[in-house]
Amino acid sequence: MCGIVGWVDFERDLTAETGAVRRMTDTMADRGPDDEGVWVRRRVALGHRRLAVIDIAGGRQPMWTPERSPEGDPLAVLTYSGEVYNFAELREELKTLGHRFETRSDTEVVLRAYLHWGTACAARFNGMFAFAVWDTRSEELVLVRDRLGVKPLYYYPTAHGVLFGSEAKAVLANPLASAEMDLDGLRDVLATARVPGRTPLRNLFEVKPGHIVRVTRGGVREQRYWALETRPHTDGVEDTVANVRALLEDIVARQMVADVPLCTLLSGGLDSSALTALAQRGRTAAGAGKVRTYSVDFTGQTANFRPEEFREAPDSPFAAELVAHAGTDHREILLDTAKLVDPGVREAVQRAWDLPYGIGDHDPSLYLLFQAVREASTVALSGEAADEVFGGYLWFHEPKAIEANTFPWHAMSPAPVELVATAFLDRGLTAALDLRTYIADTYADAVRQVEHLPGADLLERRMRISSHLHITRWLQMMLDRKDRMSMASGLEVRVPFCDHRLVDYVYNTPWSMKTFDGREKSLLRAATADLLPRSIAQRRKAPYPSTQDIGYDRAINDELGKIVAEPSSPAFGLLDLDAVNAHLAKPITTAYSMIERSAFTEPMVRLNAALALHDVRMVGVST
Repeated sequence: MCGIVGWVDFERDLTAETGAVRRMTDTMADRGPDDEGVWVRRRVALGHRRLAVIDIAGGRQPMWTPERSPEGDPLAVLTYSGEVYNFAELREELKTLGHRFETRSDTEVVLRAYLHWGTACAARFNGMFAFAVWDTRSEELVLVRDRLGVKPLYYYPTAHGVLFGSEAKAVLANPLASAEMDLDGLRDVLATARVPGRTPLRNLFEVKPGHIVRVTRGGVREQRYWALETRPHTDGVEDTVANVRALLEDIVARQMVADVPLCTLLSGGLDSSALTALAQRGRTAAGAGKVRTYSVDFTGQTANFRPEEFREAPDSPFAAELVAHAGTDHREILLDTAKLVDPGVREAVQRAWDLPYGIGDHDPSLYLLFQAVREASTVALSGEAADEVFGGYLWFHEPKAIEANTFPWHAMSPAPVELVATAFLDRGLTAALDLRTYIADTYADAVRQVEHLPGADLLERRMRISSHLHITRWLQMMLDRKDRMSMASGLEVRVPFCDHRLVDYVYNTPWSMKTFDGREKSLLRAATADLLPRSIAQRRKAPYPSTQDIGYDRAINDELGKIVAEPSSPAFGLLDLDAVNAHLAKPITTAYSMIERSAFTEPMVRLNAALALHDVRMVGVST
């Protein structure tokens, strides 16, 4: 796992811009603490920061072909972030096609695959990846992102080319880029409904999941190589469960391969417990010892736990039960409020995010968890995407969310999202944003992309829409959170449930089959029940934990108070001071819920911090 950057300009001589390219590359130091490299020619400059995971000695980047053009340049040069889990098979196939390899790295496989198959190589890769290839034969830059968007990749078109990087900060380090936000950008920040390819900053785009962006003298072109497709499902329940199990066994085995210490993240829920049990079973069969596991809790929370709407019980007892059952080498990471609100931690979190995204107190706690994990492990397996793929979120099963003509997670809000998200904003700005229309239009556009089977009944159509929305819109927020918080600590987190074979297969199983036992995630539960204690196999879905310490919310309210007390604060002019002060005047008697934190105080604090981080200029926004 790594950080990549680059600059292509068809009019400028970039050999005179090596310093700027190195500054762009340096912004990715956290993502790649082990090595760095740049490759500069007249029209192109590529940078790379490496987190060494496979072939420590042989995987240095940028990597180029030994074959040369008539002018003496490599035929292709690669800067690559991610893991291709089927690289061993692809290497053998490429060998039969006449290719020779000098390293054991998957990086060289990606490079040789591009050389042989061109952009069609992307469809052959199983993994999480974002990479750029400069093809000297055609003077073309090719940007490629994995199917689910596990690894990030941003680009910024310029007058005569493009800038790109794994994070926004890499692009913004170049003097040609400017950090500007307009009304559309602010809508993106507030809507909790990510649109593939869009960012809050003007002219800064993401390569969409499952897409390729090609940059030539003629401009920038985008093409899709993968998308969710609707197909009939012909397997019965028993065969479907067996196929899910076989896929999971293959996926976990592939993703346990690393030349550095590896662990799993264990909450004690169904998803992480299933992955951990499969990983430990594979280790035991290979005589490789115990899997290291990690869980997170907050000081005193298990003993003083209060049941919540989305969480009936604390995680720790379930994690301990799985550890005893599977026999892992476990560590529990305890966090307290002082750490969660520490200014240095919050600054690091915002710097990792770059953009004003996030979910309540999850960001600092994940960041601290990953820092602790990184002390002994370089790679971790995590359970993201299981709920999106198997239908695990509670709102998948709530009639008001199923029947609503909006995003399912919006339907669970106690008040209309457009009102909640703008509660602290200037009234004139709120009217100009018209967030209600924006959300409705975004939802309608997303729904138009869903294909249905002929003859599907109303419930099946509704649930296919819900599944599609979760995989293409909600999941991106979860994956971005995981990527930014983990890579800020130089930790590679792999997500087995994002394997496209599993996603394709389960997406096309009927909803009745996904809930055949009357519960959420029926297929996953049935496929892994023999590996788990009954209490975990039957446990109700619970989200990543939030602290129940009232001190956290008081501290964040203090931060919001500082913003409205200082007219020079970047977000000051965007706020309705009366609404904010009325909120701050109310005494906090119990800790806010995750939804309250994510909807009210935290977004304004995050927005202010992000505006300050990049000195973002508001464009076309008046209050």
